[in-house]
Amino acid sequence: MTEVLERESAVPLYVQLEQILSGKIASGEWLPSQRIPSENELNRMYGLSRMTVRGVLTKLVNDGLLVRVPGKGTYVASEKINAVSPAYRGIREQLEALGYSTTTRLVSIGRELASSVVREQLGLANGDEVYVIVRVRSAQGEPISLHRSHVPAVLAPGLDGHDVVAEQLCVVLENAYGLAMSHVREHLEAVAVAQLEAKLLGMHRGDPALLLHDVIVDPTGQPFEYSSIVFRGDRLRLAFDYSLPVRPGVR
Repeated sequence: MTEVLERESAVPLYVQLEQILSGKIASGEWLPSQRIPSENELNRMYGLSRMTVRGVLTKLVNDGLLVRVPGKGTYVASEKINAVSPAYRGIREQLEALGYSTTTRLVSIGRELASSVVREQLGLANGDEVYVIVRVRSAQGEPISLHRSHVPAVLAPGLDGHDVVAEQLCVVLENAYGLAMSHVREHLEAVAVAQLEAKLLGMHRGDPALLLHDVIVDPTGQPFEYSSIVFRGDRLRLAFDYSLPVRPGVR
């Protein structure tokens, strides 16, 4: 691909610039997490207005090829990991199946009064306690997700004595307490990461993230875990695949 703009071409100059820059990423000339030339530098290199260059960079950012870091510059976006909801398959299991080495760090585990939000999600009464487990999951040494789980203390006495790092929490709950997953209610939203979560995930406050809320229910209809998982928006993409029932008369 030529790196010279063809000013006599019918192809608009901004389209040519987009093709050149995206080509550098596709070819590996610009590597993930590498800082690219500034708007001023690209302006001088290609003889285009700063507004034109900015528009091309904005499109590449919106396309997920570049990422802007306030105060630092524009970088090639890291390749995103494709995963499904952990309700269907644990994040650690998925990462390892994709060939990533994973680690889990226990940030905290303790027993506390359930907040109003947690009480509502788990059907608890005022004054009920829950175990709160906070963990950070990493792939290839880089933090990927922050997991905060709430489990009613009455359903899992002594949960804080179990190893929830070496063993997945869902396995501990099923094997030690007979709390088997039968149904999951989920809520997914895009958020700007808060200061504490940003620190634990190696991000900047306000960076984009995905926030997934799960309420896990056993075969009797008893909710036994409410979790919130913050995923790095620049490193992971969640996919959902549903089979919908065919309505009568609809083909």
